[in-house]
Amino acid sequence: MELNLKRPLLFFDIESTGLNIPTDSIIELSFVKVFPGDPEPKVKTWRIRPWDYDTNTQRHISEDASKVNGITDDMLTCCPRFLEVAPEVVEWLRGSDLAGFNAAKFDLPMLSEELERVKSYCLRRIGGFDTPEVHRQKARATLEAIDINLHEPVMVDVQNIYHAMEPRNLRAAYRFYCGGKDFENAHSAEADTVATYEVLKAQLDMYAEPAPYREQVLRNDIDSMSSFSGKKYVDFSGHLIYDDSGEKTPEHILVNFGKHKGKTVKQVYESDPSYFAWIDGGSFTLDTKAQFSRLRKELDAAGRGPASREKLDALKDKFGGSGILF
Repeated sequence: MELNLKRPLLFFDIESTGLNIPTDSIIELSFVKVFPGDPEPKVKTWRIRPWDYDTNTQRHISEDASKVNGITDDMLTCCPRFLEVAPEVVEWLRGSDLAGFNAAKFDLPMLSEELERVKSYCLRRIGGFDTPEVHRQKARATLEAIDINLHEPVMVDVQNIYHAMEPRNLRAAYRFYCGGKDFENAHSAEADTVATYEVLKAQLDMYAEPAPYREQVLRNDIDSMSSFSGKKYVDFSGHLIYDDSGEKTPEHILVNFGKHKGKTVKQVYESDPSYFAWIDGGSFTLDTKAQFSRLRKELDAAGRGPASREKLDALKDKFGGSGILF
């Protein structure tokens, strides 16, 4: 069925250096724009060199991201930065509603973040006392060209429709794997538990061999089945997660929320030790507080905390009292 449109609908998808919007960047952006009464869409794809405008360097693509999208750092060194394609990107966006798969939670916020970075960079260039006038004019022109409010378009998230129309709950799983019927007394604890047991056995039967659309198999092994759970949480709420090293020390445990997201516990302890007291007094689960406390004690015992006043004074004495090494 063709779409019934009053305005153009722009489908879009992003590949990025990682999944942390404040610190990652777009490396590929694709648009498919459908117009009212026209079944032939316009298509445009950009490969983009991910750029950190503060350090003036190319951002690194995480290994996890490269495994998914097949793009590596060296493949982008000759590509334009988002700054250079932003006016054309906005021209495609202008006057359109938006659509994507999981785009409302990731792709749209990431696209907005890149545009805001360009705006900030242009404003710094305009306000810089040593910026040549020709560069000020270029920055002003870029700002004018990318003037758009991405909160205004209607957003259609195809994943949300999928999840609403095809629920991913236990009853739906039981119907799918166990003969297309509902089980009795759904949402009673015992019935739900028995149904879960039946579903897992049926999954082992269904995914014992690879299929044309799916190479992965489900082995009848507890460790193998547990790998489908994704990231390993340190606390049950997921505020702390293990990295991919398999190690369980503070150097390999990551904060998974807030201003320190993506940093190791050791890094946070050394740069912002009061953060642990904030966690202890905050509205977090007792388990989360206990895990932070345990890790803080491990770091205390290892002597990895921030330098004490005594240590700093000793360093001053050692290096002539100035505290400056060079």
